[in-house]
Amino acid sequence: MPKFAYVALDRQGKEGRGEIDAASSAEALQKIRTLGFFPTSIAEKKDKASAGAAAGAGQGTILGGFFGGRVKMGQITLMARQLATLQDAGIPIVRSLKTLERQLKPCRLKTVLGHLAESVESGSSFSEALAHFPIVFDKLFVNMVRAGEAGGVLDTILNRLADFLEKSERLRSKVFGAMIYPATVIAFAGIIVTALLIFVVPQFRDLFMKMGVPLPWITEALLNFSEFMKGYIFFFVPVPFLAWFGLRAFRGTPQGRLFLDRMKLNIPAFGIIANKATIARFTRTLGTLISSGVPILEALNIVKDATGNEVVSRAVGKIHDSIREGESIAEPLRHSGICDAMVVDMIDVGEETGELDKMLVKVADKYDEDVDTAVDGLMKVFEPLLIICLGLVIGTIVIALFFPLVTLINDLSQQTGGR
Repeated sequence: MPKFAYVALDRQGKEGRGEIDAASSAEALQKIRTLGFFPTSIAEKKDKASAGAAAGAGQGTILGGFFGGRVKMGQITLMARQLATLQDAGIPIVRSLKTLERQLKPCRLKTVLGHLAESVESGSSFSEALAHFPIVFDKLFVNMVRAGEAGGVLDTILNRLADFLEKSERLRSKVFGAMIYPATVIAFAGIIVTALLIFVVPQFRDLFMKMGVPLPWITEALLNFSEFMKGYIFFFVPVPFLAWFGLRAFRGTPQGRLFLDRMKLNIPAFGIIANKATIARFTRTLGTLISSGVPILEALNIVKDATGNEVVSRAVGKIHDSIREGESIAEPLRHSGICDAMVVDMIDVGEETGELDKMLVKVADKYDEDVDTAVDGLMKVFEPLLIICLGLVIGTIVIALFFPLVTLINDLSQQTGGR
């Protein structure tokens, strides 16, 4: 009898793994549910040869090979919105998936939709089919769909998902734009200054040496630095790439990820934006899950993986453990220190009034507005600041080269006048 490996959640929202014997995947799902678990993924165990072939033909085809990977967030958002419309119209889920598949041009999502339709047609629920593609559909998506299926409000849940994804993507783009602009300006400024030091300044060195002009200290320092850059430029070129790979490797470790995420939250000016964006994502995700009927412990497990910041993720893990022991959300959240007092008080009021989901979404909306305001204000300050800094660097180079030229011109004038 075939053996199936599965990942499932217990009634407390804790994830577990196991294996079960069954004649088919549908029978395996039924057995897992009978044990009191909620399966999130299930796959038949095969021998090494067939498993390798299946992985190459399945995952490689669906995800586009080595350079494949994720489907664009915009495509997933549009799919959720269109699927919600079809469900609201009363069209069966299999037919809806096939309709969306036919509308798409050849792409990864088209292939995934075809596999989803086949899985649902063979007896799996829509959420179980989605769970087979964790790279495309994260836990948040799968669990919200599962809650929508259980409550018979799949169209409403899909619309909420689309709204959530749109707002999350808008916030991500805003923060990314705030970070990329100064980085781009600094990179181009660095290239320009490096070019001046390597190709322009050495020409003046030769001129000054030929004419025997006495050099002030600022010019001496500039010429020495130019000589150093010219001699060791090939050693500096790979430094950014090595630093990038080193950071990636460091971030791959739990300690490195925690250190970098904590540092990200403490960077002056940008740290405030990163902190508010992370809290907005945390509260919006949790509020959306709770309003969709996902149990609080299960919702916190999902949010923990969706925050995008290890500091906040660990704090959410502690909140999960505290709630499992009978506490409310507000108190462990207050002790975690990841939110300010106003957010904690709003969540506390939400718990007391039974409208926690609405209060969490209100907090997220407020923080989204704060991020927009902070980004706009930072850009207004940062643009002239970058121009001033770049002007100071270029001005220093010009002044350092100008002093000897003045001396040279004066000497030539005196020589001409003496004649």
